[in-house]
Amino acid sequence: MFCAGEEYWVDSRTVYIGHKEPPLGADAYIPQRYPDNRIVSSKYTLWNFIPKNLFEQFRRIANFYFLLIFLVQLIIDTPTSPVTSGLPLFFVITVTAIKQGYEDWLRHKADCSINECPVDVVKEGTVVRTQSHKLRVGDVVMAREDETFPCDLILLSSSRDDGTCYVTTTSLDGESSHKTYYAVPDTMVFKTEQEVDSLHATIECEQPQPDLYKFVGRINIYKESEDPIVRPLGAENLLLRGATLKNTEHIYAVAIYTGMDTKMTLNYQSKSQKRSAVEKSMNAFLIVYLCILISKAVINTVLKYAWQWSADHDQPWYNHRTEIDRERCRSLSLNLLSIFLIHFLAFMVLFNYIIPVSMYVTVEMQKFLGSYFIAWDKDMYDDELGEGAQVNTSDLNEELGQVEYVFTDKTGTLTENNMEFIECCVDGLVYIPHYRHDRLLTWRRPQGKTESLSEHEELFFRALCLCHTVQVKEEETVDSIKRGIHQGKPTSFYISSSPDEVALVEGMKRLGYTYLRLKDRHMEILNKEDEIERFELLHVLNFDSVRRRMSVIVKSSAGEYLLFCKGADSSIFPRVVSGKVGQVRARVEQNALEGLRTLCVAYRSLSLAEYEEACHQLSDAKLALQDREQRLAQAYDLIERDFTLLGATAVEDRLQEKAADTIESLHKAGMKVWVLTGDKMETAAATCYASKLFRRSTQILELTKKRTEEQSLHDVLFDLSRTVLRQRSLSLSVDCQDYGLIIDGATLSAVLKPSPESSGSGNYREIFLEICRNCSAVLCCRMAPLQKAQIVKLIKASKEHPITLAIGDGANDVSMILEAHVGIGIMGKEGRQAARNSDYAIPKFKHLKKMLLVHGHIYYIRIAELVQYFFYKNVCFIFPQFLYQFFCGFSQQPLYDTAYLTLYNISFTSLPILLYSLIEKHVSIETLKSDPTLYRDVAKNSLLRWPVFLYWTCLGLFDACIFFFGAYFLFDNTTFTSNGQMFGNWTFGTLVFTVLVFTVTLKLALDTHHWTWINHFVIWGSLLFYVIFSLLWGGIIWPFLNYQRMYYVFMQMLSSGPAWLGIILLITVSLLPDVVKKVLSRTLWPTATHLAQVGPQLDHSSGNTTAPVN
Repeated sequence: MFCAGEEYWVDSRTVYIGHKEPPLGADAYIPQRYPDNRIVSSKYTLWNFIPKNLFEQFRRIANFYFLLIFLVQLIIDTPTSPVTSGLPLFFVITVTAIKQGYEDWLRHKADCSINECPVDVVKEGTVVRTQSHKLRVGDVVMAREDETFPCDLILLSSSRDDGTCYVTTTSLDGESSHKTYYAVPDTMVFKTEQEVDSLHATIECEQPQPDLYKFVGRINIYKESEDPIVRPLGAENLLLRGATLKNTEHIYAVAIYTGMDTKMTLNYQSKSQKRSAVEKSMNAFLIVYLCILISKAVINTVLKYAWQWSADHDQPWYNHRTEIDRERCRSLSLNLLSIFLIHFLAFMVLFNYIIPVSMYVTVEMQKFLGSYFIAWDKDMYDDELGEGAQVNTSDLNEELGQVEYVFTDKTGTLTENNMEFIECCVDGLVYIPHYRHDRLLTWRRPQGKTESLSEHEELFFRALCLCHTVQVKEEETVDSIKRGIHQGKPTSFYISSSPDEVALVEGMKRLGYTYLRLKDRHMEILNKEDEIERFELLHVLNFDSVRRRMSVIVKSSAGEYLLFCKGADSSIFPRVVSGKVGQVRARVEQNALEGLRTLCVAYRSLSLAEYEEACHQLSDAKLALQDREQRLAQAYDLIERDFTLLGATAVEDRLQEKAADTIESLHKAGMKVWVLTGDKMETAAATCYASKLFRRSTQILELTKKRTEEQSLHDVLFDLSRTVLRQRSLSLSVDCQDYGLIIDGATLSAVLKPSPESSGSGNYREIFLEICRNCSAVLCCRMAPLQKAQIVKLIKASKEHPITLAIGDGANDVSMILEAHVGIGIMGKEGRQAARNSDYAIPKFKHLKKMLLVHGHIYYIRIAELVQYFFYKNVCFIFPQFLYQFFCGFSQQPLYDTAYLTLYNISFTSLPILLYSLIEKHVSIETLKSDPTLYRDVAKNSLLRWPVFLYWTCLGLFDACIFFFGAYFLFDNTTFTSNGQMFGNWTFGTLVFTVLVFTVTLKLALDTHHWTWINHFVIWGSLLFYVIFSLLWGGIIWPFLNYQRMYYVFMQMLSSGPAWLGIILLITVSLLPDVVKKVLSRTLWPTATHLAQVGPQLDHSSGNTTAPVN
């Protein structure tokens, strides 16, 4: 069994149009059950929301851990109330459930609006209006202009005489151009409801699969006393759900795929989850802290038994056990293990706050809210598109600051994909049009060339006017603009899904050959003598990325059969048997070196017998249900041969604005940029030089098919390896040579293929990777879409495990976008498939600079501080509790009150770090953009490495010791209050907790570089809230509490002068080491970031200020 979307499929479905049984003698009627047309994108229902949501949330390790702790507190006698674990857990679960429930409610609303949309269905010769979700496979649907198709349909007939209709697929792939779809000739004659209802036919087709551009089927049309007529069905007959009917009054079509089987629904299924490096670090740190927690619990449990082993410490003097009690305990040796386990679990509960459950909620909120800053950034808004950056997933914001490899497409990503016809070469003679404001002035001919055109020249111009899929719009409204009449003369407006084709047809128009229209399967051309030539369009051999060419078979008015073909030079030259190949090849190579996109044009004259043979081959291939694509490829291969070369064209695709500046900035930031393209090597190399990927001083290393034909792949790889390694050994004494590598798709396949003469399958891979590591830039040309993904996967799996980013604008880039750690789609002219499947979408390539160097840098700094700070403040919080056990006989007595235990992470310290993680800017945005080298300071997860983690943990342990022992020694045997009253254990714990809250909050204030009124309000407001809460909590006798141990404790502590002095002194001592460390590191070992932070301060008098992130 093959998955949907594979090249092969196992089963097929038979659809009975109008639910009519086939006539007697036909195939047996076997009713099949298909899903209705109901769309369900929601995850929950009213009945399963609570259990399903709880199950999904408790699959997270942190939530499940706190659930276990909460259950332990309920089951056994623990030192703290179950509320201390239950309330934070309940808060986290509730907030998450509300968020997910609201999102699912929105999905339910969207589903209902779609499922209840009205649809017209033909039943018993009349049009009946029903709801979309009631549609069934086999229903005949009537759709009107500007209506959206409710399911996947096969076009039966149209209001147009030629049986065609125009459709836009913007919601599917973002392409706004009008595509033409066709009805088969035998059904296009049914124009009314009654006629359509009389149609007796079945459709056999493949099972649903997600490829929008692939469909294989055939229609069997039954007529009285005749054998059924069989016609092939392809993607040109399939109207997809979500597409919109345009410039066509109405159509009739039959439902073929409904509901969750439609291609749109299959394409919108969830992609694999990507995890950032920060999330992996968080999980690693969590495991370390879990080990620390278990160690603490084990140590305290063992010491508790060691303490009680002595008779003096067995029980307090006022509650000594009798000898009978001791004997009974010794006899219960079987219960020792259970008693040990209970005490161990009690200590686990007491110390469990070292695991920061609220960190996960804070991180989720930071990512979700932080993603809006990217979408709101005005610098990444494009006026031409009218759109800004889009965030499709917020889980990878910080990963934008860790990118080491950038894989980019060329056409439409580095270049504008806005083609302009430059020249054509016919039989070695070059023609260059000179025009102004789209009006031909002259066209430069070769010297000595007469006005009359040779036969090959005329064939060349006709070939470009006929070999295409361009649509002509006349006197119609396109994109809300009235076109077609210019200065009283009828003009044409060309539309195509390929910008190359439009550029070539417009270029021919400027050279005197105008393509007029396609009518009744006849293509009309206006030649230089203003005569209209008509050619009957017999067959179109569509372009595909494997053949890299397209062809048409036409019949001239003189009855001559002609096959015109255009395509890449590598796919045309091997099939040419005559023509001036050498001269044309030289011109193609020269144009490629100048960065122009080239196509070769050839033709073949067919005899009647050859034409009939071609028709037979194409018909057999198109009617096949199994392996149709392979059989079509074989038929194309047999037909497209024995060409006569006519010439070649050159089209310019200009470099995008600031593309070179962006690539240069990425290089300075320490990233390696690879260009992966399907273009020929010379064209791609010229673009790489223009975009500064390669510099003039760059030594180019070639790993191409041409070189491997001269030498073995083994020798070429080892030669290149020796070259780069020798240079690396010399780089210590001299300036390092800059290398650039060029590899083509054929050689890459050989590199990735296991070598038969070697024991290991990855022998060439390692050599290839070693060469790439020593190259500053790599160009991969002649790449298939799958090879692009293989390159990304190869680099991801290398021993360094670098963070990769892929960026592209077309459907052929989706595979590498999904494969990379971070995928970015360009909202380009090749549709929106790349943007839809990406993690982020941006209007232009130039916006990648700010996306990485500013947003990525800042988001990484923010979330790294958030993670380290959470672990730090929890160590400060719980380690004094651990130390306290040494002074209370390991009795599991809590140091802090229940309210403080519960609210520490929820209220007292959570809001300042959340705000910090949203608005902190350690360096101004302008500085980050102007100095890309600052990106290197945060590369390779530098702020979440183990040394940094250990520093934060040790700092937390130091501060915790200062809190505890400082309070212990300062007030040991000391009278605190004026009446001689001494502090008790709850006052001692409150004193430690007060120093703790103030210290960790002020530590965050010391780390804050970008101060706004919001920072001041939140930081000082949090401290004020703690003081007010403590006054209220201890100043009122709360009736719902069964204890009043905190009554008047906080006020009593504040009434003591030594307590005030102690709080200030301990806070100062706790913060001092971090301040000293900051001063020393900035003075003795300053980083580029430290120097950049000092720069704006020196220029502050000149008015240089820090701007907020837009």
